[in-house]
Amino acid sequence: MSIEISLHNFDGPLDLLLHLIKTSEMDIADIQMVEITEQYLSVIDQMKQLNLDVAGEFLLMAATLIHIKSRMLLPVIDESDGEEDELDPRAELVRRLLEYQRYKDAANSLDRLPCLKREVFLRQFVESDAGGVGAEDDISIGIYQLAAAFHQLLKQTKAEYVHEIVREQLSVADFVHRILDQLNRCGQQSFTELFVNGGTRQELVVTFLAMLELVKMRMVKISQSVEFQPIWLSLAVTSTEIGTADLDEGALGYG
Repeated sequence: MSIEISLHNFDGPLDLLLHLIKTSEMDIADIQMVEITEQYLSVIDQMKQLNLDVAGEFLLMAATLIHIKSRMLLPVIDESDGEEDELDPRAELVRRLLEYQRYKDAANSLDRLPCLKREVFLRQFVESDAGGVGAEDDISIGIYQLAAAFHQLLKQTKAEYVHEIVREQLSVADFVHRILDQLNRCGQQSFTELFVNGGTRQELVVTFLAMLELVKMRMVKISQSVEFQPIWLSLAVTSTEIGTADLDEGALGYG
């Protein structure tokens, strides 16, 4: 069975670029195109390895970065006719990034304001104090941070080299229930602890896909107190809601 997952809540290629620039501690007005292009293509390759659906806009941005990188590598021609020098090939991209960052910051500010329905009709969920993570200290966690953390786990897991090919049937629904049972017992669990008993690389991938499905269905909450610190998972629903949810293979799209 080919395991595939499609997430429709990606923030887009500009959000990925901002994340890479911030992680690399670059100046947004002076982007190192060679380094950032290699990092961007590496993330796209990781997404493909995990069978994530890479939208066309991500591939278009990859082509744009490669084009800008190639222009940056060309020698600068000194115009002696007095005409205005050619604009920096990065100028348009920088403008789009700055504009996107302004809208993103404004959206985050609005999201922190009280929301009538969210404040009145609360989910039946109590924040756990495990790990010292509090709701007021949480920062936003995106798919890129999760993919990067999972890629680190894969690199630490030795690849298995076998001569006999065995087609192992793994159920995403089974791993969904396994994660819910673990969180129901302990209340909160770190991202790395989720994969402690992951077993083979295929089981790690299926566990990661199951976790993404739960986050997508808003049944599991992910949080991080400080950037680059441990990522925490906790239940965002009650036991009753778990019991009434349709979590079989067909409902998840793997039937």
